[in-house]
Amino acid sequence: MSAHATARRAELFDQLVALFLTDGFAHLTLDAIAARLRCSKSTLYTLADSKDALVEAATVHFFRDATDQVETALIGVTDNRITAYLTAVGAALRPASEQFMTDLDSLAPARAVYEKNTAIAARRVQQLISEDSDLPERAAVFAGDVAASTMVRIQSRDVVHRTGLGDADAYLELARLLTGLRS
Repeated sequence: MSAHATARRAELFDQLVALFLTDGFAHLTLDAIAARLRCSKSTLYTLADSKDALVEAATVHFFRDATDQVETALIGVTDNRITAYLTAVGAALRPASEQFMTDLDSLAPARAVYEKNTAIAARRVQQLISEDSDLPERAAVFAGDVAASTMVRIQSRDVVHRTGLGDADAYLELARLLTGLRS
C-alpha cells in the first residue's frame, strides 16, 4: 500500500470514528455512511467487508487512539498517576455520544473491543495503585480489584443505567473515589 493510500485510509477511519462518536452507527446504512464521508461504498469495502466489520475496525481505531492519548497523558506525571490516568480515560471517552455508547453495547464485535480495552485499562489501574499508593499490599490489590470491577460496570453500561453518569464522568468519579479527591 502506498503512503498516499495509507494516509487516505487513516483519514477515512478518523472521519468514520468522528461520525460514529457523534451519531452512533446502528441506524446508519453503508450508503448513508458513504454519503456522510463523501466516498463510495466500494471505498468503504476497502476498509472492511461489511458494516459490522467496519464498525469493529472503527472501534479498534478509536480505542487505539484513546490508549495512545491516555498513555501520553501519563508521561512525566509522578504524583497522582491514578488520577491522571483515569482522568485521561474520561477525557478520551468524552467525545463518545450516548448513542455511540448504546450502539457499541448492542454490537457484539464492537462491545468485545471495548471489553478488551477495559480489561487492559483495569490492569493498568491495578498496576498504578500497587506502585503509587501507600496502601499495604493486600489493600492495594483489593483497591485495584474494586477499580477493575467498577470499570467493567462502566463499560457494560450498568453505571449509566443506575447512576446516570456517562462513561467519561464515571471514570472521573472513580478517580475521585480512589484518591479521596473532593469535587
